[in-house]
Amino acid sequence: MASTSATGSSHQNQPAWPPDPIPPVGYLSRKALPIKRNDAEPLTREDVQFDLLHYIFSDKTAAFSTSSPGKATKVTFSELYINALYSSAKCSKVLKDKMIDTPAFATELAKFSLLTNVGRINTTMAFFPEMKTALRTYHPVPSLQKTDGNAQDAPRIKNCLKAALLPSELKTIPPSTPEEILAKSVSLMIMPEINPVLTSFVPKQAGQKPPTSVVNLIFVLSNHAAPLAVVHFDGNLNFLDLFLPRKGLSSADRSKVFLWLIYHYLEDPEGPNPWDDDYSKANRPRVPKMRYLNEAEQNQENVDTPEEIEWGRKMTAQRNLFLQRLVASVESEKKSKNTAAPHFVPGNASRIIKIQANQSLSKISSGSTTTTSTGPLDSSNAGPTP
Repeated sequence: MASTSATGSSHQNQPAWPPDPIPPVGYLSRKALPIKRNDAEPLTREDVQFDLLHYIFSDKTAAFSTSSPGKATKVTFSELYINALYSSAKCSKVLKDKMIDTPAFATELAKFSLLTNVGRINTTMAFFPEMKTALRTYHPVPSLQKTDGNAQDAPRIKNCLKAALLPSELKTIPPSTPEEILAKSVSLMIMPEINPVLTSFVPKQAGQKPPTSVVNLIFVLSNHAAPLAVVHFDGNLNFLDLFLPRKGLSSADRSKVFLWLIYHYLEDPEGPNPWDDDYSKANRPRVPKMRYLNEAEQNQENVDTPEEIEWGRKMTAQRNLFLQRLVASVESEKKSKNTAAPHFVPGNASRIIKIQANQSLSKISSGSTTTTSTGPLDSSNAGPTP
């Protein structure tokens, strides 16, 4: 009994450890964001969220201001984003020419770039099978490589994105927080000034459209996904979740939320939004509602076609064959180096030759002495003269 009570009291005296802390909002999304696959493994439609990209870049709503001089008409998101890539200081002439000659390629490049923009594709990935460096892995992307099998690798895409700035941002630091972007986009009515010519009041606008490039905005939204979760979402979802698979959210609805956010920051955070629904109208700045799909509906999204599956297998085999040949070539080169004849350092060649010559002469001299002392012509060994 005593031992039982002692044990019970010892349990009562033990400290109550607090439960494991709940990860901060956005932590799990950030951790799961980059696609992780082995070398030569294809990226499926599910990996890249093909349906989401399709809805985003096929939306025909012309609602965005462009930074192109002399162009006052609104453009679609696809036009805005592709133009930002084309205007990047790191976009090569060859790439620009191909974007103009093949619009479908420009759209594919834009989809690759958007995935890189949000961090879904990281800079360790390459998309051409002859890639040799061990710092990156090759991955065919059948759904996004219809026009050109050898897409740009991720580091080059990232460099292009970082240089995709507005002309006014080239010599200054672009805004790096959502608050800075909103401060530039909101039109503030400043104290009116008297026009000396018209003698009337002219409102002076402090707003700028667009306040930053669409590429920089997406970088900012991705970097501030956690704090913005309670501003635009219910606190359980955030901006990065729009690009992650297995969330069960409709691709069409996610695309509308994405475009709603882009419009909110680039165009007007206060007025009507082309992608508004009743909920977002009544609860600004909350995004429109997104519908959760049942299992059958989820299985109908992001389905790879038989042609894409076959092409992915073909490119995987091509990559493996390339690696086998590369390894064989390296091994052959190592063997040839190991069996090659030794060579002398040019600066010491004359000295080595002299040493070898002296050694040879020494051997010859030693050999002649022996022959003289023991040979048949040696006078000391000759018999008496008869």
